[in-house]
Amino acid sequence: MAISGRIHSTESCATVDGPGIRFLVFMQGCLMRCLYCHNRDSWDTDAGREVTVAELMPELLSYRPFMQASGGGITVSGGEPLLQMPFVTELFEACQAEGLHTCLDTNGFVHHHDAALDRLLDSTDLVLLDLKHIRDEQHIPLTQVSNRFALALARYLAERGQAMWIRHVVVPGWSDDEADIDALGRFIASLGPAVEKVELLPYHNLGSHKWASFGQAYPLAGLAPPSAGRMARLQSIMARHHPCVVF
Repeated sequence: MAISGRIHSTESCATVDGPGIRFLVFMQGCLMRCLYCHNRDSWDTDAGREVTVAELMPELLSYRPFMQASGGGITVSGGEPLLQMPFVTELFEACQAEGLHTCLDTNGFVHHHDAALDRLLDSTDLVLLDLKHIRDEQHIPLTQVSNRFALALARYLAERGQAMWIRHVVVPGWSDDEADIDALGRFIASLGPAVEKVELLPYHNLGSHKWASFGQAYPLAGLAPPSAGRMARLQSIMARHHPCVVF
């Protein structure tokens, strides 16, 4: 019986979620409750469109010339793709069989490092790991879960020598403290050469309107994005620990 997955949506020519031009699949379902989430409609694990890999591949492969010409591939994001590991694994294995680069964009909220995870990682060329905060006492109110799972996954990926980019969303007043950025940088440095790049991503509120459709007020209403000067300052702090930092 074919494995099916629930997807929120797809994007055909993404350019900011891994190298090159990418076919982006947003999986449905997430267990984090980030205050700044711009995909509020992706939380519900029972929503979305149910598809099989065989059904998704023709659409994906129609963009192969663009992906291959640019050094791109497929990125699976969310929601949280690790909640649907069997489907993502089958999709990545099918993509690698077609010569496509595979990229997993995850918040790292996985409880077990087991054979199923290893099989997925074996078919993953690059992991984009979102580390939302280095201190648990700030991570929990920001996301409603502990950071220990994401940090443990980061260490596990490093042990495997798995290529990864670390991403950190800079939310003013929440995740932009200079001492915290320095501590995050020291943690990233401890992961060694598996970390190819660190991306500091400025907070934005472009998905705030989605909260209203669920009868909820956007938790960070009125919060402005960090300035370019502030981002440059945090980049300089992170660069003490990693040579390739972008924002």
